[in-house]
Amino acid sequence: MCLAIPALIVSVDGNCANVDFGQGVLRSVNISLVNAKIGEYVIVHAGYAIQVVTEEDAKETLKMWNTILETGQPP
Repeated sequence: MCLAIPALIVSVDGNCANVDFGQGVLRSVNISLVNAKIGEYVIVHAGYAIQVVTEEDAKETLKMWNTILETGQPP
């Protein structure tokens, strides 16, 4: 099974961006596949940003993930 998680871009350096997956979890990802800027949300899979998403969609997805992690059950 493959997972892709939304993350907020906090800085950009060429084709790499530092992204925040929430709760201060920062990682470097490759953004060469998308046209993304600081302050935008992207979907990250295997270290690559694969799609830019709206803040609303990203937050809804993160909310669902948090529910699953907290309860062990889907929302």
